[in-house]
Amino acid sequence: MALIYIVEDDENIREIEMFALKNAGYDVQGFETAGTFYKKIKEKVPGLILLDIMLPDEDGLAIVKKLRLNSETRKVPIILVTAKTTELDKVKGLDQGADDYLTKPFGVMELISRVKALIRRSKGMDDEKLLRFGPVFMDDEKRQVFVNDKLCELTFKEYELLKLLMLNAGIVSTREMILDRVWGTDFEGESRTLDMHIKTLRQKMGSAGTLIRTVRNVGYMLIGEEQS
Repeated sequence: MALIYIVEDDENIREIEMFALKNAGYDVQGFETAGTFYKKIKEKVPGLILLDIMLPDEDGLAIVKKLRLNSETRKVPIILVTAKTTELDKVKGLDQGADDYLTKPFGVMELISRVKALIRRSKGMDDEKLLRFGPVFMDDEKRQVFVNDKLCELTFKEYELLKLLMLNAGIVSTREMILDRVWGTDFEGESRTLDMHIKTLRQKMGSAGTLIRTVRNVGYMLIGEEQS
C-alpha cells in the first residue's frame, strides 16, 4: 500500500486521519508542522500527501507551490484539507497544484474514498489513455467511447462524466466532486443538471447504463455485477 504523509497541526484530527487510513491498509506518518514535514520528505517521497491549509509555521498553499516546483515532488498527489468553504479558496488550492480538497468537517469514509480515488488516478496516469470497464471502452486520445464494440456518441460533458466514473470505478464519486471536476463548480443548483446528464448517459449506453449506480444522498459510481 502507498505511503501517506499527513500534515495537520490539530492533534485530534491528525490522529483520526492516521487511524482511519492505517485501518484502510496504508502506511501513514503524521507531522504537526511544515518544518518537520520538509525534513522527512527529503528522506523519502510519499505516494500521497494530506495537507492542512492552515499550519502554524507555513500556509498550505505555499507548501503546495514549493512541492510543485521541486522535480522530486511535483507529481505527488496532494489533497488539501481546509475549514474554508468559499469557492475562491478551493480554486486557489487547485490553481497552486493541489489535486483534490476536503472541507472540514468530513467523514472518515469520504476521506478514504478520496484517497483511494486519487492514488488510483495517479498510478500510471500518463498511460491511462485507454480505459475499459466491462463492455465499455474509452480511447481518450481520440475521445471516443465504444459500448459492446459500437461507437457511442456523447456530448463533451457526458464524456467527461463517464471518464471520471471510469477512472474511479468501484469508488463512489460524490456529487460535489463530480460538479467540481466536470462543471467546475460545487453550486447545488447544478445538481439537476448532473442528474439529467446521468440519465442521458445511461440511455446512450444502452444495457451498459446499469453499470452506473446511484448512491443515494452521496453520488454515483461505476460498478459491475460481480462487485455488487
